[in-house]
Amino acid sequence: MNFDVETVRRDFPILSTLVRGKQLCYLDNAASTQKPQVVIDRLRDFYSTENANINRGIHHLGELATDAYHGARRTVADFINAFSEKEVIFTAGTTESINLVASSWGRTHLKKGDEILLTGMEHHANIVPWQIVAEQTGALIKVIPVNESSEIDTEAFDSLIGERTRVLAICQVSNSLGTLNPIKSIIAKAKAAGVTTLVDGAQGAPHLLADVQELGCDFYVFSGHKIYGPTGIGVLWGRAELLDSMPPYKGGGDMIQRVTFEKTTYKGIPQRFEAGTPNIGGAAGLASAITYVQQFDPEELRAHETDVLEYALAMLGDMQGLTSYTRASKRAGAVSFTLDGIHPHDIATILDREGVAIRAGNHCTQPLMQSMGVNATARASFAMYNTKDEVDQLVNAIKKAYDLFS
Repeated sequence: MNFDVETVRRDFPILSTLVRGKQLCYLDNAASTQKPQVVIDRLRDFYSTENANINRGIHHLGELATDAYHGARRTVADFINAFSEKEVIFTAGTTESINLVASSWGRTHLKKGDEILLTGMEHHANIVPWQIVAEQTGALIKVIPVNESSEIDTEAFDSLIGERTRVLAICQVSNSLGTLNPIKSIIAKAKAAGVTTLVDGAQGAPHLLADVQELGCDFYVFSGHKIYGPTGIGVLWGRAELLDSMPPYKGGGDMIQRVTFEKTTYKGIPQRFEAGTPNIGGAAGLASAITYVQQFDPEELRAHETDVLEYALAMLGDMQGLTSYTRASKRAGAVSFTLDGIHPHDIATILDREGVAIRAGNHCTQPLMQSMGVNATARASFAMYNTKDEVDQLVNAIKKAYDLFS
């Protein structure tokens, strides 16, 4: 394997941080990844030398900012293998992207008695927007259960999808469990039944699993801050014919053709869904992050991440009193666990004293936690810059937590 993780780590300045005198071990990547120097530099350079509003200003800085913004759209389109860059909509993140689809597509195409199919492992961002539109339209939500192996119950899926199913919204990778769902086969079954499909790629895109043509979905969403880019920027990709059928999600400047007090006409995609001044610097930073990631061989990068994850699962699996909920045969990015007699928040607090940053809580998946019979878990999640040595640091810190409470 040629992936040089030590060279990669030098690209991320924050990884040299000391936490209470201990070397930072950052294992909260499912929540947000750290940023390479090139992304930090791109943001600084944009605001230092290119900052202006886009599409309107007939001056040098306006042209530079406009080029940066639309160049970022081309970079994203290439990254996800979109059919056209016009299908790429910039949003504030995965949450806004799903809300946009649920509100605009959902209110246009759903009616009373139609069914919205979700899975039991969805993030709240892929539940609540659909609940809102269901209340508005009279549609019903059906849920595909998760089995004891932390996987979607495919037999239940086959029985739930039917003639009233209008949309399937599913996470590519579970943020709580690390389960890598069989998206292609699930999407194929849904499409055969005439169902519109949305894939939450917030945890999939960082692991370079975002080829929308290969997946076959209708909508794909992800966030910049989970793929080494800035916060406050995200992407909605949708098939052009679907986006063209959707009314605006927000109204304002630059998404209109003509405005009178009697009537407004709208531009086509993507401008129709990008009202107002967008996050121009964020788009430039996201493009820089994607360009950074694309320099690596995707197979080598995934092999490195898988190697670290499997090592973590093996080491944690041997620990007394630890229960792992990352059980799927195909997984990516995260290990979710509990320790007998210790609340996950206490685990995270003790680990922080050892320089280890993890997440503890319900991970915005309360229905999933309820189905597993727990209120919360501790979660260690991995990125390209994590190492087996950091797994050892995690394990040693967990042992200290266990000894403290035993």
